[in-house]
Amino acid sequence: MKAIILDRYGPPEVLEYREIPQPKIKPSHLLIKLHATSVNPLDFRIRRGELRIFTGIRKPKTKILGCDVAGEVVQTGENVKTFKKGDQVFALMGLEGGAYAEYIVVSEQSVAVKPINMSFEEAAAVPLAGLAALQALRDRGKILSGVKVLINGASGGVGTFAVQIAKAFGAVVTGICSSKNVGLVKSIGADEVIDYTKNDFTKRYQTYDIIFDTVAKKSFSACKKALGPKGIYITTVPNPALIFQALWTHLWPGKKATFIMVRPNGMDLNFIRELIEAGKVKSIIDKIFSLQEVAAAHVYCEAGHSRGKNIIRIL
Repeated sequence: MKAIILDRYGPPEVLEYREIPQPKIKPSHLLIKLHATSVNPLDFRIRRGELRIFTGIRKPKTKILGCDVAGEVVQTGENVKTFKKGDQVFALMGLEGGAYAEYIVVSEQSVAVKPINMSFEEAAAVPLAGLAALQALRDRGKILSGVKVLINGASGGVGTFAVQIAKAFGAVVTGICSSKNVGLVKSIGADEVIDYTKNDFTKRYQTYDIIFDTVAKKSFSACKKALGPKGIYITTVPNPALIFQALWTHLWPGKKATFIMVRPNGMDLNFIRELIEAGKVKSIIDKIFSLQEVAAAHVYCEAGHSRGKNIIRIL
């Protein structure tokens, strides 16, 4: 099969398009023929060697990047009960990656049936970004109808899903983005949109029950004044200071800091699938690249101006 291989850390050019053996099925896994995947910040953080403690100190143990899976089941392991050959599915991989390829083996517990009203490209945008948004808002933020939620980075991959999922829970949503993306963020349901090039939300008098910083551009300390008395700050990219603040603030009543480490979870993907099929959530796609163009996709994504997700079409 064709795949993009990472043998060493470095710039996008280290990603090589090669022919490699097809992966072998496992008893509780599915062999999936990939139709599409997507590019996530996690991919180029691994490629640049920023997560060496998890992915290999000298050389990457993760040889094939890519977390988002959208494709068709071609074989099931002997212990698989839920899926059969021919099912159209989507899934999230962990740090092991593997989705920049024509075939992938995925645990049954990480897989869900693809939404019937989505193409494979649209479905490939969902797993990591959608699960990060859901698990941050529902599990960390304990979101309820009527709460005030601010999404920083509302036009990005996680941000576009966070706006829509927060609205699906009945929250009052404020989105933060640049001037060119104000219309997009309004179109996906934000009640208010703040252009960060003109206004700093941390210096306004408005407070929020949840601040979800999907781009890690504002620290907990900077956001404290914008949090209500029992408000919570959530980010997707923790640093040592934030980890300490998360531990410290949970020892005492009042404002909290926390972070989300997204988990593969088929049941959570089914929850999002129901929102998608109900017309409450959709994928926002910026560009579509071919598998051979993965390096170019990394260059584009690392520039940091994507609207929604960037997709890799496999087949």
